[in-house]
Amino acid sequence: MRELYTEKLAQLKNEVLELGMLCEQAIMKTYRLLISDELREEQVKEIDALEKEIDTKEHSVEAICIQLLLRQQPVATDLRRISAALKMVTDMERIGDQATDIAEIMETGSIDVPVKGVRITEMAEFTMNMVNKSVEAYINRNLELAREVIASDDILDDLFLEVRKSLNINVGDFSSDQVLDLLMIAKYYERIGDHATNIAEWAEFSLTGKHRDGEKVYEVFS
Repeated sequence: MRELYTEKLAQLKNEVLELGMLCEQAIMKTYRLLISDELREEQVKEIDALEKEIDTKEHSVEAICIQLLLRQQPVATDLRRISAALKMVTDMERIGDQATDIAEIMETGSIDVPVKGVRITEMAEFTMNMVNKSVEAYINRNLELAREVIASDDILDDLFLEVRKSLNINVGDFSSDQVLDLLMIAKYYERIGDHATNIAEWAEFSLTGKHRDGEKVYEVFS
């Protein structure tokens, strides 16, 4: 029985890691849409396929978590890790949705590529890095890395504000439709950053037993 429990925990870790990698791939492909129009149709289809894979993997992780919680009745650290994974996958699923939203804008909108004059491609790279680090923090039980991601959300927010300001200043370089599309894409990247931060906060919880809600920190199982 204990051997099965250990195997399930290892499976959970692998599934979460794979889910994180799918999210990173989806963000990377949106970045490619911003820098080149080559293979645009194929890239959009691949992002759509990744979003479906992310949904499937989310359900797989949820099933493993529920099995562990109901059949094995874990306590202490294991309970926190399983509970954290159950929360994290919701944010990962949202990341897949938002990558698809960006792809749809790039497919149907009026944006010329490569995008110049605004730092949207930097936002794409930054969010991809946040997702990578937040999942790594959970997998490797790295509290310092989790808190690094949490702190970096302010940097992404500042970058979003800079993009928005730049679009207002350089409005003559873009059509009104392009400005709206670029603002929407920037907002989606900001939201992806928020989800990466949530993942990092749950990684932190899995190690400390405390979860953040804004400036407040709660003992979840107290």
